[in-house]
Amino acid sequence: MIELQWLIPLLPFLAALLVHLLGGRMGKRVARLSVGINLLVVVIAAFQLTAYIAGDTGPQWMGLANGWGSLQLDPLSAIMALVVSGISLVVHIYSVRYMIEEPGYGRFFMLLDVMTGSILLMVMAGDLITLLIAWHLIGVVLYFLLAHNTEPPTAQRYAFWTFITYRLGDLPLVLAAVILFQAYGVLDFPTLFERIAEMPDVRTFMDLPVTGTVAFLVALSAFAKSAQFPLHTWLPYTMEGPTPVSALMHAGIVNAGGIIINRFAPVFVHSGEILHLLFVVGLVTALIGSVLMLTQNDIKKSLGYSTMGQMGFMIMETGAGAFALAIFHLIAHGLFKGTMFLGAGNVIGAARKHDGVPNDPLYDFLVERKSAPARLPWLIIGAVTLIVPLVILVMAHAWVAEDFFQKQGAIVLLFFGWITGVQVLFATHRLDSENPVRMMALIILSFALIVVGYSFVGHSFETFLYPDEVFRNALYHAAGIDAVTFDMLVILLALIVVLGWMGAYLTNVSRQRIDEGHGNARLTLYSLFSREFYVADVYDRMTVTLLDFSKRLNVWLKWS
Repeated sequence: MIELQWLIPLLPFLAALLVHLLGGRMGKRVARLSVGINLLVVVIAAFQLTAYIAGDTGPQWMGLANGWGSLQLDPLSAIMALVVSGISLVVHIYSVRYMIEEPGYGRFFMLLDVMTGSILLMVMAGDLITLLIAWHLIGVVLYFLLAHNTEPPTAQRYAFWTFITYRLGDLPLVLAAVILFQAYGVLDFPTLFERIAEMPDVRTFMDLPVTGTVAFLVALSAFAKSAQFPLHTWLPYTMEGPTPVSALMHAGIVNAGGIIINRFAPVFVHSGEILHLLFVVGLVTALIGSVLMLTQNDIKKSLGYSTMGQMGFMIMETGAGAFALAIFHLIAHGLFKGTMFLGAGNVIGAARKHDGVPNDPLYDFLVERKSAPARLPWLIIGAVTLIVPLVILVMAHAWVAEDFFQKQGAIVLLFFGWITGVQVLFATHRLDSENPVRMMALIILSFALIVVGYSFVGHSFETFLYPDEVFRNALYHAAGIDAVTFDMLVILLALIVVLGWMGAYLTNVSRQRIDEGHGNARLTLYSLFSREFYVADVYDRMTVTLLDFSKRLNVWLKWS
């Protein structure tokens, strides 16, 4: 099993080397070689995960004598190795035909293999040095993948923008590794985390706590890699890269922030304030990403902001103490978003044939013989929308875990699940349907099945990823706040949701008068959203200012 552990990250690098060496002789057939080796990686990762779940093997660590250059097998590395290799295999297969007419066909597959190996090395790293090497290598290879097509200037520009952002994300993690090594004198994760558990109150320079300082630096690194506000602008602007790269980036690479936070969970369990920071930043990112997603007229850019919003939810879940749920979330999102990117071309092709503009109701009735749409009364839909999702969520979570409601983080996640359910049912009510009762019943049934499945799988996944119940509870406890403050926040957020529903009701009752009175405010909001809160403009202005300053400094110092 140890030998297989080494093969998982090494085989993709071997594939890249073979593609480079045999590219001139095999031509475009090297793509088959790359796909075949990656298929072997998936088989090995699946076998390893199956053996771990079956109990045939336990946590393992293997490295060089000095404690670096190591890999480890634990629940996190086992599950993520299969997910990463599986998504990479799908992207490889898709790229065989998609990239066939692009220049640098062999070079693309070589870079794709190096990226796969780098991600696998990151998720399976057993020490600080190996993790830093893989963390840095991901950003470098991503730059070359995004800039694969060297003709569009914007592709080169935003690939470099991504490269700079990733370098900003490297520095905090390097500093965190230095602090950990200075404080505890070891590199390998098993020994390091044991010493942190034994001595969590060690201080570093300026008498700062090691755990809090390291947790803050790891959080900063995760913010840059996972496109958290305001370091998010690189993600939606890299859409001119090849579609397979976008799929791999949004399905795997951007999830690195959630993975690195989970890897350092033994540090965050002693850093409650940093967990609160993760929650706030994740919440802001989720809201901004979701809003900006709705105002885009480019499907790939809309998917980019959708990913930003989902990464915000993932970081927010870690801030609530649900570390395992964040991993489950990023796996589900990776599979879903990768599929959407690979199918974006079909959506664009279908949109060219049909504009998507709904027909006039009179046309539907006279020409297509469709009945007029019907809707349920507002009072009935209001009660169903607010009460039914809450009942389903409470019953499902009470079924899988009796102590679920004793954890603040769990209640926060339940609250956001309720908001999501309300949004789904409200949006369903606004759709035109000949039989609204049947449509609403089907939506409620689907929502119930999804919630029950998600709750059961999520609870089982949490037990698998963190089998120590004491440690799981400690994470939730570290993310908690004062009980009175927490209750007040929940009541306030619930009132905001209810008032929002009442506002929607009033808008429906007197739509024309409200539209006339608030037209300018809506136009202002849309302008703000369409300009993406002017964050990119601020960065552009800062770039111009720095270039002007450098020119003046150059002249003043007479360097040229």
